[in-house]
Amino acid sequence: MAIVYSEAFETKLQERLSAPTKWKEICKVTYTDIGILHNPYLTDATVQEGTRGTGYTSTAVATVDEDVTINTYSYCAQHIDEADLAQKSFSDFMEIADNMGTMLNEKMETAMLAEHAQWTNFDNASIGGGAGNITVDTANIDDIIIEMKTAVRTAGGGELAERNGMFIQWRESDFAKVERLAASQGYNTADDVLKNGIKQGFKYLNVEHYSTSKNVSGHVFAGVKKAFHLGIVKSTYGKMKQIVNPVVATAQISGLGLESRIDRKFKAWNKMTPVLFDILVA
Repeated sequence: MAIVYSEAFETKLQERLSAPTKWKEICKVTYTDIGILHNPYLTDATVQEGTRGTGYTSTAVATVDEDVTINTYSYCAQHIDEADLAQKSFSDFMEIADNMGTMLNEKMETAMLAEHAQWTNFDNASIGGGAGNITVDTANIDDIIIEMKTAVRTAGGGELAERNGMFIQWRESDFAKVERLAASQGYNTADDVLKNGIKQGFKYLNVEHYSTSKNVSGHVFAGVKKAFHLGIVKSTYGKMKQIVNPVVATAQISGLGLESRIDRKFKAWNKMTPVLFDILVA
């Protein structure tokens, strides 16, 4: 019986962890069992001027190797008393596993948004105003979107944005303003919003718009999709471990412990930092 529960637990957890999530949409996710994630790249070639009949100077090809160690993890650990375990049904176990997967996914989104110090600051001056944080309003949402796109192209990220797309992950209150603005635009965009509301991944001005309740106060994440790298340890992802009679608060209990973890590390590589933005909001 225990083996059946173990397999069913892991299946349900994997199902939930494999469901579409915003952090998977936004990040470039690498599943690996290698402890250090590398990002080697060639430096740009040097172009010089010359005149006929004179020699030229050659520059050596140089490779830069950035790396980051995957040494952080999020975990979920619970335990059930032996008597409670005996009274649980199969569906109860599925609900527990589903909830653990949901909580781990939500923690990943929180962890991603906590990395705002790795991104390029984008404030009120970036949209033509005075220095300071942006007070988001329907009157300046278009400005935020357009100037963010301009900053991507200015940084040389236009082709990358064409391939991967761009995004803004608004606060819930900001997302409601995007919805109001889209509903007021007229024609097909407004018709769709008025009929169906605005969905996660709604495209407006060629940018995908998401919402979250997990933004760090004063910060909104935006930029080019797949530019923010996330390394996840493959062998621990989505696994459910059972511990018989676990130790809880220095004492062993009669029951079953359940544990799952995601070993991960987020990294904005030097070449990608200019196309990832920390929109500073009031």
